[in-house]
Amino acid sequence: MNETSVIISKMTGLLYPFIVLFGLYIIVNGHNYPGGGFQGGSVIAALFIARYLVLPVEDFSMDFLHYVEKAFLVMLLLVPIFFIFPGVHFLYPQFNTAYLILMNFLIGFKVSLGLTIIVFRFGFFREE
Repeated sequence: MNETSVIISKMTGLLYPFIVLFGLYIIVNGHNYPGGGFQGGSVIAALFIARYLVLPVEDFSMDFLHYVEKAFLVMLLLVPIFFIFPGVHFLYPQFNTAYLILMNFLIGFKVSLGLTIIVFRFGFFREE
């Protein structure tokens, strides 16, 4: 498909903020309802992939995405170390909900970046 469809590009642009909000809603409410970081991250990754399929603009660097994903992995490992191991969750139980929401955000953005990198690496980009 060499030509871009005007209808598909307009609808993707129109639905973009709603799908982002839906992904964030799944992430934020993951500690209360089914869903969470992985499911919300998958929704957001599907949006990034759909955007690239509709308008294939290479306005990002794969190396930068790898660095950001690694930073999310480090934060994903450090947050439980500072919250659970010292016993903060026993001393301040009111922070448990905030901890779960923060972990869902970290997992969601890590999954979103990871799935986006996987699809772009294997599906669209070729070694030159």
